[in-house]
Amino acid sequence: MNPSARRRAEGFAFLAAFGLCIPAANWLIGNVGTTCVPGGGPCLIPVAPGLLAPSGVLMVGLALVLRDLVQRRLGLGWAGAAVLAGAALSALLAPPALVVASAAAFLVGEAVDLAVYTPLQRRGLVLAVALSGVAGLVLDSVVFLLLAFGGLDYLAGQVVGKLWMVFASLPLVAWLRRRDEVLGLSAS
Repeated sequence: MNPSARRRAEGFAFLAAFGLCIPAANWLIGNVGTTCVPGGGPCLIPVAPGLLAPSGVLMVGLALVLRDLVQRRLGLGWAGAAVLAGAALSALLAPPALVVASAAAFLVGEAVDLAVYTPLQRRGLVLAVALSGVAGLVLDSVVFLLLAFGGLDYLAGQVVGKLWMVFASLPLVAWLRRRDEVLGLSAS
């Protein structure tokens, strides 16, 4: 497969995975956890000793990384469109009580991720993914928790849970960067 075709194929695979993170996060938050808060609250999972987070955080952390990879493979236009489509999809799939919070948090978190990643990507892919992920996940967490639950009770857990996913993906991102250099698949 020629480099251009490979880039596009990988880009669309990353885009599909990014899109799948949205329904997965919405499903997880209402269905999977060691405990579920009564009265429409989130299902929680342990993310560190003594620290719980809504279970959707795992998919949100992964979505931040995948958005960066969509941009790397398909360009800024595709990444921007993915963010807007993702916010709409998040609103469509979120439980009724979480529609505004889910869509707003997704839009803010991914837009901040895009804004931080874009200028840093040429300096170093792994650094750009890590820093943009951290910026996006913090703002996503604050917006979601304030709008969904009126407070920041789960902020530490949200941040830690998303960090796990961002940091767990960094070895794959580093491998992808090295492989790109060998195969001549430069960044967009």
